[in-house]
Amino acid sequence: MAAPLLIEYLNRSKVLYKRTEHAVAYTAAEVAQTVHFHGRNFAKAVMVKVDEELSMIVLPAHYHVGCEELAKTLHAERVRLSTEEEFNRRFPRCEIGALPPFGHLFGVQAYIAPVFDEASAVAFTAGSHSEIIIMDFDHFSRLAHATPIQTGVLPPNQPYSRAYAA
Repeated sequence: MAAPLLIEYLNRSKVLYKRTEHAVAYTAAEVAQTVHFHGRNFAKAVMVKVDEELSMIVLPAHYHVGCEELAKTLHAERVRLSTEEEFNRRFPRCEIGALPPFGHLFGVQAYIAPVFDEASAVAFTAGSHSEIIIMDFDHFSRLAHATPIQTGVLPPNQPYSRAYAA
């Protein structure tokens, strides 16, 4: 079931979107494959700790966070992947690993990598492992309230670091 807060927000914003159910899948790449959606435009939310502040990084399904590069981009001393225990209470009624990429709805600063195909639709998990939302990228970009970052997100097959301390 989709996160009620997300659905209420999308409805209040009066944007067109499509809710689609699918077989249970746990990673963004698996979901994208299951729903036959190009991974480059399947947005996933990765939770990180920037110094001691919880933040969300929005990136395509097959990309990953480069903590060292992200620390430099955000002028932080340390960036690391967050643990489930650090963020799960912030996302009520969302299944862990299926967070919608709208950090501001949950009181979390969000950053987005400008590597999506802006001419295509974007899909993302709706708070569950069996439902997604599909919408125009323009609407998604406007409603996500995410700050663009130029580095700190790495394409598939590029090595990455899990944490960085200056």
